[in-house]
Amino acid sequence: MRHQIVSDDIRAPEMAEAVEKCVHCGFCLAACPTYNLLGEEMDSPRGRIYLMKNVLEETLPAAEAQPYIDRCLGCMACVPACPSGVEYGDLLVGYRALQEKSRKRPPLDALTRKLISETLPYPRRFRLAALGGKLGKALLPALPDAFAAMLRLLPDELPPAQPLPPLLPAQGERRGKVALLLGCAQEALAPEISRAAAHVLARNGVDVHIPRGQGCCGSILLHLGEEGGARDLARRNFACIPDDVEAIITTAAGCGSGMKDYPLLFKGQADAAQAAEFARKVIDFSAYLADLGVREMRGFPSERRVVYQDACHLLHAQGHGGEPRALLADIPNLRLVEIADAGMCCGSAGTYNIDQPAIAAELGRRKVESIVAAQPDLVVSGNIGCIAQLRQELARQNHTLPVRHIAEVLWQTAPEQRNRES
Repeated sequence: MRHQIVSDDIRAPEMAEAVEKCVHCGFCLAACPTYNLLGEEMDSPRGRIYLMKNVLEETLPAAEAQPYIDRCLGCMACVPACPSGVEYGDLLVGYRALQEKSRKRPPLDALTRKLISETLPYPRRFRLAALGGKLGKALLPALPDAFAAMLRLLPDELPPAQPLPPLLPAQGERRGKVALLLGCAQEALAPEISRAAAHVLARNGVDVHIPRGQGCCGSILLHLGEEGGARDLARRNFACIPDDVEAIITTAAGCGSGMKDYPLLFKGQADAAQAAEFARKVIDFSAYLADLGVREMRGFPSERRVVYQDACHLLHAQGHGGEPRALLADIPNLRLVEIADAGMCCGSAGTYNIDQPAIAAELGRRKVESIVAAQPDLVVSGNIGCIAQLRQELARQNHTLPVRHIAEVLWQTAPEQRNRES
C-alpha cells in the first residue's frame, strides 16, 4: 500500500515510492558519511527516510526532523548500497524543495543562503564577491561559522579569465560534436579546467562548441531547495545550446548529477520534454572521453603516484568510477594508488561545507589523512568542489600536495604538452 503522503506536490508519487521501498535493512549505514561520523540512527539514510515519511504524513512536526535532514550531504552513497533500489535522491530533493516553501529561517541563515544564490551561479558577481571576501578574511575570528567557511574556501587570488572561442574544431578525423558547459563557480575559481577539457576533446577529434549565453545549470539552487530559480537557470541553457550536438559535456560532477535530475525537476512543466532530452545528452567529460577512446599519450617524464579522488556525484549518482581511472591508467608513467574509504565523501557536497562547516571539516580531515597515507605525488578529481575542499584541508595540514582536475592532467600529458609539469 502506498504511504499516505499529505502533499499536492507533483513529485509526491516519487517521494512515496522511495519511502515505500525502504525496508530499513541497514545496508546504507556503512556507506553513509554522517552516520559513520556521528553514530546517530537519525543521521543515517534509513533514519532520515523515517523522519521524512512522518513529516510528509503529518505525524511529526517538520522542525523536529529538520536538523537531521540538514546534516545529510546528499552524496548518494546510500543509493548503490541499497538492495531494495530506494531512489533516495528523489525523496531528498523533493522533500527539501517542499519544505523550503514554508520554512522560516533565522536571519543570518537566510542572509547566507541569499549570498550563495545571488553570487555562486554568476561568475562575474562571484569575482566581485571574492574581492570583498579577500578583505573580509582579516575578520575571520569574529565572523559567524557560515561566513567564515565561505571565506576560507576562497583562494587568496582568483585566476584571470581564460575565454574560449565559440568553437574549437576537431583535430584530425572528426569523431564527435559536443557542447561544453563552462560552469559558474568553476569558471571563476578555475577557468583552466574548461580550457583543458576543450583542448583535450578537440585533440581527440571532437568539435567542441562553447555556446554564448550559457550559465549556471541550477544545481546550486536545487541543492538549496530553490527549484523555481533552478528551472529558470536551466532554461537559459536550453535556449542557447544547439540541438544537433550529440552530447552536453560537463566537467563538474555536481552539475552533471543535477542536470540528470531535470526530468523530475521539470515534471508537469510545459518544457518537460525538452528538459528530459537535455538531461539525456548530459555526460561527464571523463565518461565521454573514455567511451570515445584517447589518442596517444606521452605521459610524464618519470613515474608519478596518483590518487584519484572520487566525487560523490560522479561515482554514486552517475555511476562513473571506472572511466576516469581507465583514462589515468593509460597515461605512461602514471601509477594509480587507491586509498581507504575511497567512496566516502570529502565534505564538499554543494554548499554543505558552508551549511555544516564542522562536519565538512572533519570529513575533509579524514579524507586528506587517507590520501596522504597513500604517499601520492598528485591528487586528481573530477569536481571543483572536491578540489577546493581538498586543497583547503591539505594546506591546513601543511601539505603541498597538488590537486588537479582530470582534464588538466590529460592535457598536460598530451604529446604537445610534454614539457609541462603538473
